[in-house]
Amino acid sequence: MKRFVVMFVAFVFVAGLCGTLLAQDRLDTIKKRGALIAGVKDSTPGFGFVDEKTREIVGYDVDFVRAIANKLGVKLQLKPVTSASRMPQLVEGNIDIIAATMTKTAERAKQIDFSYTYFFTGQKFIVKKGTVKSLADLDGKRIGTAKGSTSEQNAAKALPKATILSFDDYPQALLALQQGKVFAVTTDESILANLLGKAPNKEQYEIPDIQISDEPYGLGIKKGEKGLVDFVNKTLLEMEKSGEAKKIFDKWFGPKSPTPLQRGSFKITAGK
Repeated sequence: MKRFVVMFVAFVFVAGLCGTLLAQDRLDTIKKRGALIAGVKDSTPGFGFVDEKTREIVGYDVDFVRAIANKLGVKLQLKPVTSASRMPQLVEGNIDIIAATMTKTAERAKQIDFSYTYFFTGQKFIVKKGTVKSLADLDGKRIGTAKGSTSEQNAAKALPKATILSFDDYPQALLALQQGKVFAVTTDESILANLLGKAPNKEQYEIPDIQISDEPYGLGIKKGEKGLVDFVNKTLLEMEKSGEAKKIFDKWFGPKSPTPLQRGSFKITAGK
């Protein structure tokens, strides 16, 4: 009987210890590890892509999480993700934060937490020049986008008669447009502008002034990690106040950048 009691007490102790470890604050885990693991895209020009010279992932999203890592006093470890894989990777604990052109939506907020908005844009289309004058010109057509993106849902809602074809990433969708497999490519204007800016035959295409949604980007954090969310939000506000956020925006999207944007904003906001 005594042996049973001792074993039971030991079991309760171990179970409690495991529970404590599992519930450990992510911010403390990052500090102890000495590295912030960020899920970023590696094929989205402007935000997260592989630099041809250094072969390293660079971009707007990367610079933001690097600033957060620096503020924490830890190294930055990048892990490539896609629109479809980013949330599962976060929920499973394989990454600490998502910095991957992720639009804040009520549905996603049920599964993960978001930082303040750090970029704001809208969903549009790339088409061959002169082929689209209104949204009606796109309905009934084949539209390319990326799997697991809000672009899929928005396009299906705005164009109920269209066929939405989803690809692993946006460069593949653009290639499908160039090959005549889709009539248009749709996603956020900021992404489209960078894709088109790097296209070899970009003069043949355009982005009509047809917008079907607002797209506020937030950094994704695992549900319930208030300490990390608060730290990230505080850092974003400090970056805006110091001018660092604007410098990052100008570096990738400003007038002197490779692909300047006509619209798009770095302004940090708690809502959209």
